Amino acid sequence: MLLLAAVAVLTTAAGVTHYANTTALVAFAFATGALAGLAWVVGFATEQVGEHFGPAVTGVLQSTLGNLPEFFVVIFALRAGQTVVAETSILGSLFANALLVLGLVIIAGARHSGKNLMRFNTRLPNDTVTLLMLASFIIVLLGISVTSSDHASHHVKAISIVGAIALLVTYVTWVVPYLRSDNASPGHASGEKKNSLVLPIVLLTIAGAGAAFVSDWFVSALTPTIDRLHISQAFAGIVIVAIAGNAVENVAGIMLAAKGQADLAISVVKNSVAQVAAFLYPALILVSLLFSTPLTFSLAPIYIGALLLSALAVWQISGDGEASAFEGVALIAIYVVLGVITIYE
Repeated sequence: MLLLAAVAVLTTAAGVTHYANTTALVAFAFATGALAGLAWVVGFATEQVGEHFGPAVTGVLQSTLGNLPEFFVVIFALRAGQTVVAETSILGSLFANALLVLGLVIIAGARHSGKNLMRFNTRLPNDTVTLLMLASFIIVLLGISVTSSDHASHHVKAISIVGAIALLVTYVTWVVPYLRSDNASPGHASGEKKNSLVLPIVLLTIAGAGAAFVSDWFVSALTPTIDRLHISQAFAGIVIVAIAGNAVENVAGIMLAAKGQADLAISVVKNSVAQVAAFLYPALILVSLLFSTPLTFSLAPIYIGALLLSALAVWQISGDGEASAFEGVALIAIYVVLGVITIYE
């Protein structure tokens, strides 16, 4: 309850500093803290709801609700014409989950096993990589087209719309039977005493509404803060927004891995990766058509390379259903190097 009270105080302070026209740096600091706090509330409440369901439903639910802050940040960034922030916020969500959080989960799970090796079901990791590779396929091909200036490069918007629809259809085709797989999930005893759903649902509702307001305040203070600190918009999106909205939210996954609940921990993180790549990004591309600066799948070459290599790294490390602590460290190292590169973008 103390943590919930702290989040409420942070969110209130973020609103006060925004409407009181305090310095951008102060407003940004409180908005970042509030965004991270609300993400934690979503993770906490979803974990409580998850007691009533299996790992599939719990993972999808957490990733869906946990992506609310990123969704609102991108929407408000597009409204403000900050396309770079919008693009890198989406990519940052993907990289933070696929590299940083997954790396931490693997380390925690490997340490708990006593054999320095975390074992888990292979279906979700491989399905996630399939969705990630599909998104990478669209982005890489479009990047090659734009770089070579062929005829298709003049139709980036149309190709992005078709690609977004293809990704969404594929995601729905995957997620429906995946959710149904919980019906046969072993170990999910119906006779266990479970907490009431009332409190977590109330918390999720409040956190969702709060995320909408805080994301607006966050984006408003972002540009002047970037100018004041002399950091790039890419670093703000890839690192700051990603950690505030994703890493904190997925602390639940790390804690589950540390308790030995490997499949549930992997479900929480991998569902976030799958949803950002195959649902959130394409959905935001379609929603962005309402703005004067729409999103597309056309990215800078450095991010195209980072996305493809990250997908290959995740597949190589988690595709066989086991991962060692050193592989978790390797994923985190990739994220750190990527973050350093964005500082100079």
